[in-house]
Amino acid sequence: MTDQARLPEGVLLAFYGDDFTGSSAVMEVMTFAGLPAVMFVESPTPAQLQRFSNYRVIGIASVARAQSPSWMGAHLPTAFQALAELRAPVNHYKVCSTLDSSPTVGSIGHAIDIGVPIFTEDPGAAHWQPLVVAAPGIGRYQAFGNLFAAYQGHNFRLDRHPVMQRHPVTPMDEADVGMHVGKQTARPIGLVDFVAMKSGAGQARFEAELAQGRSIVSLDIVDDETLQWVGGLIWSHRGRGVFAIGSQGVEYALVAHWRAAGLLERPVKPEPVSKVSQMVAVSGSISGVTAAQTDWAAANGFELIALDASASLDNRVWNAEIESAIKSALAALSSGHSPLVATARGPTDGSVSKLREKLSTSGVDSTEVNGRIGAGLGEVLQRVMRTSGIKRGAVSGGDTSGFAMRALGAYALEAIAPIAPGAPLCRVFSADPETDGFQITLKGGQMGDVDFFGSVRAGSATA
Repeated sequence: MTDQARLPEGVLLAFYGDDFTGSSAVMEVMTFAGLPAVMFVESPTPAQLQRFSNYRVIGIASVARAQSPSWMGAHLPTAFQALAELRAPVNHYKVCSTLDSSPTVGSIGHAIDIGVPIFTEDPGAAHWQPLVVAAPGIGRYQAFGNLFAAYQGHNFRLDRHPVMQRHPVTPMDEADVGMHVGKQTARPIGLVDFVAMKSGAGQARFEAELAQGRSIVSLDIVDDETLQWVGGLIWSHRGRGVFAIGSQGVEYALVAHWRAAGLLERPVKPEPVSKVSQMVAVSGSISGVTAAQTDWAAANGFELIALDASASLDNRVWNAEIESAIKSALAALSSGHSPLVATARGPTDGSVSKLREKLSTSGVDSTEVNGRIGAGLGEVLQRVMRTSGIKRGAVSGGDTSGFAMRALGAYALEAIAPIAPGAPLCRVFSADPETDGFQITLKGGQMGDVDFFGSVRAGSATA
């Protein structure tokens, strides 16, 4: 590699994740491409940044995906400003690869409106925003602006996806990425489709969209060729810093371009992580994918322990429910099993309708309840791991993961081993010596094969 063919020194990419599982996916792509990455639970202190001064990727994970625009207005500016001060060539607002959002919950558009003036304050910054959601490596494709996602071996347009069209918080009724995000911001959104890219007209189409004032540009990706093309477009039009919005498709695209351009060598295979005989898992996900994984776990050495989410509406009852789950989990470990504490076994589980019915008559805000459930699962995880001495765990559920990591007392994580695309095994950094060094996998509801929990226990994909 010549001096001319070299990536810039220092922080190469700064990101803010709207949930924890998505943030760990960014670390996965970059770390295993040979670019060390760290994800902070809150905006890092100067001392914490210094500890990771040789890392190429710095990120902040959040629970923004589950929050209102007013929450975002109160929390995002400070975090965005902290990241902007790193002067990275690429700044990324990381969203879920299934676009989980609406104008009132986890608004991607509102985050864009907050981020643009901060990340374009430098006159030399790029004054356009790539919108990249597709990533073939995790079964996400965008064609003519419409997003498709894989499920059980088939690809579905997002508004017809068996899980996403019935999402409990942000059900998907629009597959066109530009139209979906356009409901959340007044900024004009353009498109460069894959036909233009493959025919050689992609650059001209990009310039035409900017000339029409469409500063947000949605970018199709259907295969490795278009993935690499998108990475090249972002990198060559980054100015002194570009603000990108999207899934880990942003990182996949950049890595594909850097490798093709000779800017990044093939990384050395990660050091193997040892298998453990027991682990602790908690789940707040109600997706069908997680349900199948839970069934597999129950038949393969895990003991399923139900946590009644509806109990969270009453603090006294909820505390008793948490204590009961902890007691059962410790008993499972004593009997040689791995506990899996779950609020439901899929979308048709009676516990889901039970919680919804109680919520509808309680007058309690659902966002507050979701946070309480996530924190409760985090408390179960933390206390069981500390009491038992078990050092490996897993959290299933994008929103659950964020609340759980805060309850665990982590201030940062780094990816140490690939488990499933989008869900690496991570090392926890904590000021608490009893928590520091824990190994955790954070999994979104749609991620992982049926034997996912077994893969975490094994320390690598079991296939």
